[in-house]
Amino acid sequence: MPLQKLRRFAHKLTRRRKLEPGLAETRLARCLSTVDLVALGVGSTLGAGVYVLAGEVARDKAGPSIVICFLVAALASVLAGLCYAEFGARVPRSGSAYLYSYVTVGELWAFTTGWNLILSYVIGTASVARAWSSAFDNLIGNHISQTLQGSISLNVPHVLAEYPDFFALGLVLLLTGLLALGASESALVTKVFTVVNLLVLGFVVISGFIKGDLHNWKLTEEDYKLAVDGLNDTHSLGQLGSGEFVPFGFEGILRGAATCFYAFVGFDCIATTGEEAQDPQRSIPVGIVISLSVCFLAYFGVSSALTLMMPYYQLQPKSPLPEAFLYVGWAPARYVVAGGSLCALSTSLVGSMFPMPRVIYAMAEDGLLFRVLARIHSGTHTPIVATVVSGIIAALMAFLFELSDLVDLMSIGTLLAYSLVSICVLILRYQPGQEIRIEEDELELQEETVSETEKLTLQALFCPCNSAPTLLSGQVVYVCSSLLALLLSVLCLVLTQWSIPLLSGDPVWIAVIVLLLMLITGITGVIWRQPQSSTRLYFKVPALPFLPLMSIFVNVYLMMQMTPGTWARFGVWMMIGFVIYFGYGVQHSLEEIKSDEPPLKSRTRTVDFDLSSA
Repeated sequence: MPLQKLRRFAHKLTRRRKLEPGLAETRLARCLSTVDLVALGVGSTLGAGVYVLAGEVARDKAGPSIVICFLVAALASVLAGLCYAEFGARVPRSGSAYLYSYVTVGELWAFTTGWNLILSYVIGTASVARAWSSAFDNLIGNHISQTLQGSISLNVPHVLAEYPDFFALGLVLLLTGLLALGASESALVTKVFTVVNLLVLGFVVISGFIKGDLHNWKLTEEDYKLAVDGLNDTHSLGQLGSGEFVPFGFEGILRGAATCFYAFVGFDCIATTGEEAQDPQRSIPVGIVISLSVCFLAYFGVSSALTLMMPYYQLQPKSPLPEAFLYVGWAPARYVVAGGSLCALSTSLVGSMFPMPRVIYAMAEDGLLFRVLARIHSGTHTPIVATVVSGIIAALMAFLFELSDLVDLMSIGTLLAYSLVSICVLILRYQPGQEIRIEEDELELQEETVSETEKLTLQALFCPCNSAPTLLSGQVVYVCSSLLALLLSVLCLVLTQWSIPLLSGDPVWIAVIVLLLMLITGITGVIWRQPQSSTRLYFKVPALPFLPLMSIFVNVYLMMQMTPGTWARFGVWMMIGFVIYFGYGVQHSLEEIKSDEPPLKSRTRTVDFDLSSA
């Protein structure tokens, strides 16, 4: 009996959500076009970082080769973007990575993903709101911060902010009201600010190419000495490195690319619009691909212009563009840049706030969070309770807390979601077609014709007889994908924590790496030999299984770079989540309620269950 109870409990944790094919009825308003989704993705991804990040990376890590850093980072982001695009075509619902995990790897992983997405969006919203407030305060001479520091000071270092940020509080509450009005109104505001931001970036790129000098990509030690002689304060100068186009070597390009990768985070908010897009199976994949392409061109252009206008070692990390325009004699252009950065922060803020209530709504509707959060306003067709609650929490965080120590938590949540979506694409592509048959109110899942005598053999692993996926081949891929996720995690852990003995040629650690690579290669070969589903989709990830595995490796490697303190805070957040899940979600899950319902009489009907657009 205890063993049976344990098996039933384990089944609850791994049960998967069943979806009806095609576009399901939704209580949300389908009002977003492809252009709206592109604006939302570009606005969320192309935030204020484009005005700051290029200067920081070029000065300290990569020099002019920052353009290569952004290219590498864009390619790594595209790996995750393509996986999101396929799932957007396959599962056109709200919930993004949460829902994708639910239909593929089970309820516990789905809750973990959704819970971390909520954390990412809340911290992202609060941090962008404080950045907006700080940028505006800068423009008016820091009067707001000086007044508040003198009158209302919060003396709790590393926990509370130096002073309560009333401006950030009001900004988040204002945008919460805008989001509650409706998705189309939010999309209109996003489009306006995104267009202004792109116009400003276009001005920066064109100006840089007009006023730039190619010699700044071929600097030498003599140029550096002249710069030192011409400056009274040499502390403002960065390092020369070896000069030329790649002053800090290949290692500098990799370090810069790892930093630049986070500049492309944000496109996944498009995947939360599955129930509000007019044609989600087409517009979500197109929106993601176009958004990433536009963002790459913007980052590439701005970093090129910046390093052409000014020697990389003279760039100022906190305000590189205004200083660059001052350097070339176009000082008034800094006001254009300041306006563009505020527009970028505005779109980034909406991009963080828009998906947050959609994920909460999806989880609450499935019963994993409190059902009151799934209430929809009858007039605006928005998740009103989830919008207001998440907005108030983010506003309070922006008002009171010091967020610099929490930003890495946002990265863990996002990278975990990217990894799970890649695994889900890998698993689902190799699963057999299924039928959902409802007869006399009894739900039966019938797999495609599978021979009763089909057994797991060495031939079945490397030379399967069937050209279409079977139940056995699907299970093989499921197990192999789980093993690959584990082995890639171990590989990334070794590469990050024991890099010094590896670089020094320690034979033990080299043997460990070789063994891991051999196992990963062998298991990847097993997956590659299995038959893929021929289901027609608007978009499919090419080069399976290699692209999803590369995406998993990149994401897990970046997660392993986080500090122990960040992982400890992540553990605390997950403990809070598991208390809610095991105390409420397991019993109130919609799948649990369905399993407890007695069968009702209904007519027999059969539908094709392939999560496709066909």
